[in-house]
Amino acid sequence: MTVDLDAVAENWRTLARHAPGAECAAVVKADAYGLGASEVGPALSRAGCRVFFVASPREGIELRQSLGEAPAEILVLDGEVEGESERYDRHALTPVLGTLEGVAIWSRHARDRGGRRAALMLDTGMTRLGLGASDTATLSAEPDRLSAIDLAYAMSHLACADTPAHPLNARQKAAFDDMRARLPAAPASFANSAGIFLGPDFHYGTVRPGAALYGLSVVSGRRNGMRRVVRLQARILQTRFVDSETPVGYGADRLIAAGSTLATIAMGYADGLPRALGDSGSGRIAGRPVPLVGRVSMDLATLDVTGIAPDLVRPGRAVDLIGDGHDADALAAEAGTIGYEILARIGGRVRRVYRGGGNGTRE
Repeated sequence: MTVDLDAVAENWRTLARHAPGAECAAVVKADAYGLGASEVGPALSRAGCRVFFVASPREGIELRQSLGEAPAEILVLDGEVEGESERYDRHALTPVLGTLEGVAIWSRHARDRGGRRAALMLDTGMTRLGLGASDTATLSAEPDRLSAIDLAYAMSHLACADTPAHPLNARQKAAFDDMRARLPAAPASFANSAGIFLGPDFHYGTVRPGAALYGLSVVSGRRNGMRRVVRLQARILQTRFVDSETPVGYGADRLIAAGSTLATIAMGYADGLPRALGDSGSGRIAGRPVPLVGRVSMDLATLDVTGIAPDLVRPGRAVDLIGDGHDADALAAEAGTIGYEILARIGGRVRRVYRGGGNGTRE
């Protein structure tokens, strides 16, 4: 997998331009969607990003170490503070609190140690994490619960921003405004990648893109102008000519016609290539589509390369699974999933090569 860090930085700048009145943060959870947060984080920092979101304290600690002395606020989205307060302090992490219990724990910690920053996650219709309307009413009626906490943000998360006309977008915004009005004044953050494209009413003080940073399409049926970041290639291990009709792969449920040429590549579902791509996915060789045939196995997959020049399919040559003309979203569509999952599941055995970011090419 080749990761273009200059493209990540340019995507961040493009998203910032779409929200000119707001600060543009970056979501780098799940190891920057599988691309490598230790490389992506510093590249974004050099581009000017100062606010980062991760999923867990461990991710936050690793990001802090990779950023070094660069100024940054790192917010932890899962908001788990039970037994974690000292680690948050030690590594200058900001929890995103989504329960009254979490608020109580962090408030006690703040009173013991002095003012401590935290964000509040408000559930406006996602029904996942966050303080509900009754919780917000409790905090409004009992303001002392928050008095020791320095509120970094009041936040919520859009469920249907990828469908701009979905009525839940407006309902969530109305709920967000109502819940914020009941709480102490704090900066607001609402828009994810797709939310940025809903327009200024959704931007508030800080937008927090994730998927769009990595070149993924985030609005249904619409290209978002992001640069492609990832190229994923697999090495050909063996090529064979099929001189009679024969099955291929586990289950023997795919027959290959006589006169076909097959290439077996060194990538399977243990590397993040979805098993669902069997008989539905494809790669590219010199820009030409080559279909995946038979089942994807743990370490291997097979492509029908009939008609491709022999020199291009000899062992050691590469097949593009993600690249020009066939990006992560296209591969995801073939697997019946989304580009987010494709990138996040690329496994540790896949060698990562980084280009740009001011440091040349490296692994």
